[in-house]
Amino acid sequence: MILAIDVGNTNIVLECIDEEKTYFIERLSTVLTKTELEYAVDVKTVLDLYQMELDKIEGCIISSVVPQITGILQLAVRKVLGTEALALGPGVRTGLNIQMDNPASVGADLVAAAVAGVAFYPVPLILIDMGTATTVTVVDEHKSYIGGMIYPGLGISLAALTQRASQLGGISLDAPKHVVGKNTIDSMKSGILYSNAAALDGIIDRMEEELGVKAAVVATGGLAKKVIPHCKRKITLDEDLILKGLLIIYRKNRK
Repeated sequence: MILAIDVGNTNIVLECIDEEKTYFIERLSTVLTKTELEYAVDVKTVLDLYQMELDKIEGCIISSVVPQITGILQLAVRKVLGTEALALGPGVRTGLNIQMDNPASVGADLVAAAVAGVAFYPVPLILIDMGTATTVTVVDEHKSYIGGMIYPGLGISLAALTQRASQLGGISLDAPKHVVGKNTIDSMKSGILYSNAAALDGIIDRMEEELGVKAAVVATGGLAKKVIPHCKRKITLDEDLILKGLLIIYRKNRK
């Protein structure tokens, strides 16, 4: 069993996982000002909450798109587990052929998701990660990472809408009863959820048209379960896709 940590701009996702099962998935807020001791307390608290025995955790791997706290988290993990956490980045073996202009610039989370996608799903493959930003990446029929798309996520869109429109207050992302909203709040909910669902349907159509073949589609990320049920295209929801990829990468580098 390993501890896998995925650091995003909004949340830090922690999971204990092995080849047989996922023991838990939890989220912490990403806070740039926290010290290594504060993060160590957070990690230890989560492990204690799920009664994880520290001597059963063989190691840790971190995927991070927030470089300011990657090193701090590595020090925090060392305090808790007494071992050095592997940080996904240049020099780490992934087994993934990345055909980008600058392969080193691809986010660690996208690399981990693609590694798991290739391992668990047929190719070609379209991977959707709905977090602070929504990313859509493509793995071709040769299992090569060939590129993708990035656009503002639901949270960013909703914050922009409520901040720019003074008469609109904060709203939840629960689905309204109707696409055609009968009041301002339901109209905003409908606009955020169904516009994102329609965007994904359209993006998949266009990507398949460019690929020239149909593709399997898999979605992950904290907001995916809010949107995917409203899409017309068949999309598989895999909430711990990135963390499964981190386990595979950890094994490749610890053999």
